[in-house]
Amino acid sequence: MTLIKSISGIRGTLENIPGESLSDFDVRQFTLAYHQEIISNYENQIVVLGRDARKSGEHIASLVSDVLINEGCDVIDVGLVTTPTIGICTKKLNASGAIMISASHNDEKWNALKLLNNNGEFLPPHEVSLIIKDIKRSSNHSSSSEKGEIKKYDNALEDHINLVLSQKEVSKEKISSSSFSVAVDGINSVGGVAIPKFLDALGIKKIKEINCEPNGEFAHNPEPLPENLTEICNVIQEGSFDLGIVVDPDADRLCLIDENGNPFGEEYTLVAAAEHLISGISKPVTCSNISSSMALKKITESYNGSYVSSPVGEINVVQKMKENKAHIGGEGNGGVIFPSTHYGRDSLIGIGLILTLLSERNITLSALKASLPEYYIHKTKTTYNKPLDKVIAFFSEEYSTFNIDLRDGIRIDFNNSWTHLRKSNTEPVVRIISEAQTLQKAIELSNKIISKLQII
Repeated sequence: MTLIKSISGIRGTLENIPGESLSDFDVRQFTLAYHQEIISNYENQIVVLGRDARKSGEHIASLVSDVLINEGCDVIDVGLVTTPTIGICTKKLNASGAIMISASHNDEKWNALKLLNNNGEFLPPHEVSLIIKDIKRSSNHSSSSEKGEIKKYDNALEDHINLVLSQKEVSKEKISSSSFSVAVDGINSVGGVAIPKFLDALGIKKIKEINCEPNGEFAHNPEPLPENLTEICNVIQEGSFDLGIVVDPDADRLCLIDENGNPFGEEYTLVAAAEHLISGISKPVTCSNISSSMALKKITESYNGSYVSSPVGEINVVQKMKENKAHIGGEGNGGVIFPSTHYGRDSLIGIGLILTLLSERNITLSALKASLPEYYIHKTKTTYNKPLDKVIAFFSEEYSTFNIDLRDGIRIDFNNSWTHLRKSNTEPVVRIISEAQTLQKAIELSNKIISKLQII
């Protein structure tokens, strides 16, 4: 049983035990807190509600709707949508906020409430802290007061696709003329609908759909890591495809497979999208979190640009991007943030930018990867139930001669390599991420940290 409250939302397993899982009681309490702390400040109270295809989503959506309506708030139900879709829809419909029901890369035993503001962006930390305060909430709405209404809106995905297609950096004409053949793994969630529809809108005719039925029965571990992508890799190796596309259950993360059936690496999704964008900008500014590849910094500097970093978490990246007026940003988990469309991770804009790049340069995905700075990331996680203060103090002393970043756990920078240890926002684990110029070196860095962690 797990219930995690963080800047990534209210996330938990589904045993329905109050205070220890994402129970019906907790869903109601946090929805009420969201309304009282955020939505009630608006004269016209409207919340957009959407979900991924998890089987628990419909029940949770009904609980959320019931609370909001009883508080006099109108609900716009957009049904099964991606997280970036609901973000874009919130702003388009001038809503007060939105709740997306999705536990992202977690498996079916989990679900979550992702809380958005009136711009369709994740709430900043200080607002999240108001919502997750450990107090029992009760309704401030009189039973005799007017209730809210539920309305349906069916054009959210179409609006999202049209917005991406309207960007000058995405060329439907060039993509269509390239006659790409694409395999898509939608993990049997909302990406299985959104990605093929977007590819069709780009003029791509050869689309192989894998696990694209939005029934919530995830065909493999939903986190788009290489070890979970064997099915689509095999399909590409046995067929004739230019690339493969994989997304997580709410399709805010994008992972690519090259024409040979080899994973492109989710940490290179943002790098590739940025390569297309910043090559045509004078003094570009890019941003990623401190667990992301050095390759973004390297290509940015090669175009005489500036790179900035942030703690892990989409809202942290967004805040840093806004402060520095970054042209593009994101996270090394396959998340691409393009401010011209939306300040949120979006697989659709990532696809559009990268396919345009492949079309313009007339190269394969493997050739694109070979042209980018070469680094290897090793990601692992371990249970650690003690406070991290002692761990951070130990490693700060142990590696005091190196550059150390304490904004989010501890990151230690070596010569052309780094390692980062932090508490996860989405699972009850500690993550250890290392990057070096060889995979073996990255693994060695992680193992060294883990071995020291066990004796602290």
